[in-house]
Amino acid sequence: MIGPLLVVVPFAPSAGISPATVVAGLPLITRLVRAARATGYPDVLVGDMGADIRDLVVSAGGSMLTPSRCTAVSGRCRIVVTPANIVPQPRWLRALLSEPIEAERLYVDGTSVVLVETARPDAVIAAAAASESAPALIGALSRVFAKGPEPLTLDGRVALSSAGDVRTAEAWLLRSLIKQNEGFMSRHFERRISLAITRRLATTSVTPNAMTLVSVAVGLVAAPFFLGSSALLQLTGALLFLAHSILDGCDGELARLKFLASRRGAILDFWGDNVVHVAVFWCIAIGWTLSAGTPWPLAVGAVAVAATLASAALVFQRTADDRAQDANSPAAARLAAALTNRDFIYLLILCSAFAKASWFLVAVAVGTPAFFLVVLWNERRRDRVR
Repeated sequence: MIGPLLVVVPFAPSAGISPATVVAGLPLITRLVRAARATGYPDVLVGDMGADIRDLVVSAGGSMLTPSRCTAVSGRCRIVVTPANIVPQPRWLRALLSEPIEAERLYVDGTSVVLVETARPDAVIAAAAASESAPALIGALSRVFAKGPEPLTLDGRVALSSAGDVRTAEAWLLRSLIKQNEGFMSRHFERRISLAITRRLATTSVTPNAMTLVSVAVGLVAAPFFLGSSALLQLTGALLFLAHSILDGCDGELARLKFLASRRGAILDFWGDNVVHVAVFWCIAIGWTLSAGTPWPLAVGAVAVAATLASAALVFQRTADDRAQDANSPAAARLAAALTNRDFIYLLILCSAFAKASWFLVAVAVGTPAFFLVVLWNERRRDRVR
């Protein structure tokens, strides 16, 4: 069986909608091609919709559906055919790759998306090349394949039919960026702000890596405020630390929204966060030492910093996974996931409001080594560390 194909065909004319319509910073056709390439489709074929669309397709990594491509694919193949007005989520395209279907049968959903697994891919591609719209293609394929027992009912895509649907689709895409393992405050407060910022940044040339650097800069500016002993200084630092956390969400949101994720960006984001944490913890320790007139708080800070760096080194690879921990997950895995959320920032804000950032540092110096041991035990149980 050869690799799956995504075939994109024209859609019936709609008021204010074209394949070049920009949705969350990307033209519709660019979003479709990039989403497919990012989720396991080695080739994306797009029907001819004009020279401008052709340029968008090629720059996004797709290929044009030409007569020569009709005979270039042979062997059993799973083919997804979608009209160009579909706004997809990656999880939907990924699910179509594993959706259980009968071979040589035609499956159609309510948005004219077609799924077929066949040893005659040339027939499907030829029909797509000759069809002016998805309904026309469905009619042509219905004469070649028997219909499947049920239409597709998978969610994770929206079909645009008017210009008014664009804003709705953008809001839907942004909501999908909320990670499953986030803490309560992160999900219900910080994400609301970061998503609003990301929505505006999506139409600009600002890159995810640029946002990472901005968030790290804000976090580093926060650290020196903890050298002081007054509630005003400490609370200012804590609120800047919160601003760092909010802005830090924007880089990942931009990367996922515009399919700009990279390993280099993930490394920059992860270690940028940890540099900020180390700077804040160490400044709290120094400020505590200065106000107390004794060096022993530096030992507390050293424990917090060392445990933070050790934990970061241990969990770096695992942070790429955005999977919710269900009830059947090991208790250690669920605890580790809970301890990595960002809601701890609100404890720092509370302590700083009473000029007691040192209390937060004590909590970190106790909790972070415990977290390290929990994660280490969990990784050993899964044979990740030997």
